[in-house]
Amino acid sequence: MDGGHTLQSTAGFGELLRIRRERIGLTQQILADHATLSVRAIRDMESGRVQRPRQETVRLLADALRLEGRSRSVFEAAARRQALAEEPRDEPTAPPVARGAIVGREPEIDVLTEALAVHGDRLMTVAGLGGVGKTRLVLEVARRLHLTARWSVRWIDWARQPGMGPERRADLVGAIGARPTLLVLDGADSGVETALLDELFQRCPGLSVLITARVAQPLPGGQVVPLAPLPTPGPELDHDPAALAEVGAVRLLLSHLRRLRPGYRLEPEEAPAVAALCRQLDGLPGALELAAGWSTVLSPRQLVARMADGPFHLGPPPAGFGGRGGVGEALDAAVDRLTLGQRDLLERLAAEPGDWSGEDAVELSGRPPQESLAAVHELLASGLIRSVPARDGVRFTVLNLCRRLFGGAGAYPVLAAAG
Repeated sequence: MDGGHTLQSTAGFGELLRIRRERIGLTQQILADHATLSVRAIRDMESGRVQRPRQETVRLLADALRLEGRSRSVFEAAARRQALAEEPRDEPTAPPVARGAIVGREPEIDVLTEALAVHGDRLMTVAGLGGVGKTRLVLEVARRLHLTARWSVRWIDWARQPGMGPERRADLVGAIGARPTLLVLDGADSGVETALLDELFQRCPGLSVLITARVAQPLPGGQVVPLAPLPTPGPELDHDPAALAEVGAVRLLLSHLRRLRPGYRLEPEEAPAVAALCRQLDGLPGALELAAGWSTVLSPRQLVARMADGPFHLGPPPAGFGGRGGVGEALDAAVDRLTLGQRDLLERLAAEPGDWSGEDAVELSGRPPQESLAAVHELLASGLIRSVPARDGVRFTVLNLCRRLFGGAGAYPVLAAAG
């Protein structure tokens, strides 16, 4: 992706035209002169009043914008998708309705939406630990594409219905046709056949595929987006409720607390406990939701005290959390998928206080640099470590829950995972 703009109210050809024009510093008048078109034509296309630009017009604009290779293909494809979307046909299929608001994921939503609708990426995978919020994030991206770009959304729970036989495949192709469509394969931990994707892309020219999985499967032409837990507050914010409430993990926890305890306010005396709770749970949305579920009978301070004493033995609250797995279960599954070398490095890193760099990991592992850095990459993609802000390059830290896991048998909170 060549970055710069985020998708706002539309992701059609007109928006892409405006973005490309502004990126090379052209006014509408100058672009019109270069393309031998009228200023009004440029203005009408950028505003969306012209829904079906002629093929020759698109060619003249691409030449004037000096577009070549993939950038030109994406530009021309956007014009074709818009024309297809405006043809008379059934209303675009809506995505499933999300349960609950999404909090603290604005950057990820913008990046994924722009990649699909503006840059023309057709295959992306959102990977991360169970409970990090992959499904909820993709639901929001699907909703935006449906509402702002008029895409249809086809949602398949791949965890329950893995694979796709000839009959089911033919039905899907017939339902999608040529119109702009987002196909979501949610929970594809078992993998997706490359041959299936190739066929769908060939037979459905307006199709893009978004996959969620705990471990990303290498797919030709695919992009992988590792989804980290929400940002957690540093200790310096513990006594500043206003600043604390702006941090992603705290925002999410407070949204849950206010639904369960209407009128709840983050008071100065309770702020340190809320901050500590978010840090101990690593900002994992599923864990924060469960912790909030007990807030009707335990204060944040009491929850932190229980966790500080050792394993957090509380399971899901009696109502509203049935059938969910735990964070401990998700961690075990993620660790079990590691090789012996990756697990050994993770244990060594978990014993180190503070954050560390890739070079530190190489020195600590005692293995060849390429092998050690590849292991760090795998740990990051699995969600067992996270990157942290640093002035001197990329640095990482091991999840607190992971440190507890290696601190002794069962020494981690039994907290529900979601997505």
